[in-house]
Amino acid sequence: MSGGLFALLDDVAALARLAAASVDDVGAAAGRASMKAAGVVVDDTAVTPQYVQGVAAERELPMIRKIAVGSLRNKMLIILPAALLLSQFLPWLLTPILMLGGAFLCYEGAEKIWEKVSGHHPEEPAADAGEVLDPAAAEKKMVSGAIRTDLILSAEIMVISLNEVADEPFWSRAVILAVVGVGITALVYGVVAVIVKIDDIGLGLAQRSSATAQRVGHAMVAAMPRLLAVIGAVGTAAMLWVGGHILLVGVDELGWHALYDLVHHLEEAVHDALGAAGAVAAWLVNTAASALLGLVVGAAVVAVLHLRPRRGAPTNS
Repeated sequence: MSGGLFALLDDVAALARLAAASVDDVGAAAGRASMKAAGVVVDDTAVTPQYVQGVAAERELPMIRKIAVGSLRNKMLIILPAALLLSQFLPWLLTPILMLGGAFLCYEGAEKIWEKVSGHHPEEPAADAGEVLDPAAAEKKMVSGAIRTDLILSAEIMVISLNEVADEPFWSRAVILAVVGVGITALVYGVVAVIVKIDDIGLGLAQRSSATAQRVGHAMVAAMPRLLAVIGAVGTAAMLWVGGHILLVGVDELGWHALYDLVHHLEEAVHDALGAAGAVAAWLVNTAASALLGLVVGAAVVAVLHLRPRRGAPTNS
């Protein structure tokens, strides 16, 4: 009897170790997949605060919560099932689709640079004649627009993550992508919530009697525009780097090895020449090459979409 009990306890312990190992594997895979999507995550974090600019302070967090719920719905109910079915039945499509997403990232990054250099910014759509939106309707419209934008960014995040775990069994892929989706959504919108409340916290501190609190508060309010600018710049660089790297690896997987081999040889040369610092330098070489490729591809797409129509536009006599 006791022998059977000990055998049962051994089996339970073995199952517990197996479950713990599985959890560790899922966590590690989810971490790798999330890191690959870092560029889109930074962009998502940089884009979202604009949707609550000019909104009453007490409505900022409720709006972010609604956008976060919509983002989670995008990932879990739309993108995750589609990505799993695609990886199960048409896995050969993953690389081309991923490259399309990479090209879109390159375009987004290059367009931001183009807007900065040229001073040209996309015009806001004009309101319909006579249209007057009450605050609740205006808030609903802004939240809907943010969720639509999030659908594109979330799709890129999930496809990039899926490509990283494409060799895992079906249910492992499902669990890993679900973990990535929930984790990234919580991270992005948690950070966004902190960002949009920094100026409110600073204003609160600035109104206190303490001179130190006032200085800190004024510094926080003054730093907010610069913080958003830094986040935007990092997001642009990350889009070019991640998008370019996706294209670099994608063309190699499709059989065009020359470009990938060139970058790989440069990495090896730098690694061998710099000794202990070689690993970091080699990574920087790959990152710079990916970003350069992303900028070239993105600039080409921007030229096609923005410059060619202008040439065909009628000129005034």
